[in-house]
Amino acid sequence: MKFDSSFFLGQFMLGFYLASIFMVIAIYHLIGARGELSRFRRHLSDRLEIEADAMRKMKTEIDTLKKENESLRVKVNALNDQPERKLGRDLEIYARAEKQMLIQVPGFAPAWETAKTTAHNELAEEEAGRSAPKRLFSRLFGGGASVALPSRDESKSVTENANGHKSE
Repeated sequence: MKFDSSFFLGQFMLGFYLASIFMVIAIYHLIGARGELSRFRRHLSDRLEIEADAMRKMKTEIDTLKKENESLRVKVNALNDQPERKLGRDLEIYARAEKQMLIQVPGFAPAWETAKTTAHNELAEEEAGRSAPKRLFSRLFGGGASVALPSRDESKSVTENANGHKSE
């Protein structure tokens, strides 16, 4: 068999050479793409592991904070149940109520401010020693100062007497 140079330079062979070059380039890019894909998969799995760890840490931190919050809530309730804390809380309630009354009721403010100033001056005189404490005399002698508001039991009996019913 004789090899003809026209056979290697024919249209078919030139197409074959060109196709072979494109095939080598395509295989090269295919191998590169598979490498990129495996790198992206590793990156994705690493990222998912990191995010899963972060989520676990956040969940444990949230659980810890919920437990601390509940513990603090129980402590606050226990502290609020102490008598001196109740008095402070009642004082805060009365201060807020006073502020609300000063804002909402127009005739209340001047009378209230006058009563507060008078009470403050009396306490200042008692603390300075210029006046004897009124509480002491009212306890010793049982009179003089009247109770500003009757107790609940007294108010029920006064209401019943005013309505004409029997009092106990």
